[in-house]
Amino acid sequence: MGILNITPDSFSDGGLWLEPAQALAQARQMQAEGARLIDVGGESTRPGAAPVSEQEELDRVVPIIERLARELDCVISIDTMKPAVMRTAMKAGASLINDVNALRADGAIEAAAETGAAVCLMHMQGEPRSMQEAPRYRDVLAEVRAALLERIEACLSAGIPRARLLVDPGIGFGKSLEHNLRLLARLDAFVDLGCPLLLGVSRKSLFGKLLGLPVAERLVPSVVTAALAIQQGAAIIRAHDVRATVQAVQTALAIREARGESH
Repeated sequence: MGILNITPDSFSDGGLWLEPAQALAQARQMQAEGARLIDVGGESTRPGAAPVSEQEELDRVVPIIERLARELDCVISIDTMKPAVMRTAMKAGASLINDVNALRADGAIEAAAETGAAVCLMHMQGEPRSMQEAPRYRDVLAEVRAALLERIEACLSAGIPRARLLVDPGIGFGKSLEHNLRLLARLDAFVDLGCPLLLGVSRKSLFGKLLGLPVAERLVPSVVTAALAIQQGAAIIRAHDVRATVQAVQTALAIREARGESH
């Protein structure tokens, strides 16, 4: 899953793809490098990010989704928490909702059910502006797993079939370095939920804390972590650096298959 942020303030690529021509060129490049999904976002969810209005988010993402749907042969995902953006994005050509809030906003679960979209349910403690101030868990693995299971059950009750659901433990979303490492060490606990596991670790701050690296120098730990996630059963890796990530994923898959496991 290639990341396409149509935002001025995303932590890694903010401001790079604001113009439609730039965004389309980047999407084409990511597809050429092996991305099968393009995740379009119009509101930054980095720690401390300010929310944007519904109309501003729509203005950013809808023209790009329409162009991608016309000109590229790939799955288009909308990275949003807002029900109106979900509905409009589906009409524009998206088919996957990637929601860091796991459809907890008023009307979000109904919007997802009505559109027939696939949904990625991500775990987040708190909300983007304050989630990294003091994240606390008694047992991060058990609590994140239980929270995702509750959201799966809520979706099933709302008429969204399990076959349309993915899960994401939300690395970096209301978690300390220790919390993130614990989750990454036990991704099998989320594979066992029975929905494909999506993981996003690309260029994240945990690598800055762990290795002292600035954002621009986090490629190696990002792809190493992606490969380890595939080894544990992850199905989709969300990434900025598509070519290197695809190579890491293909290598990890080959090794996993040699062990006799399907994917």
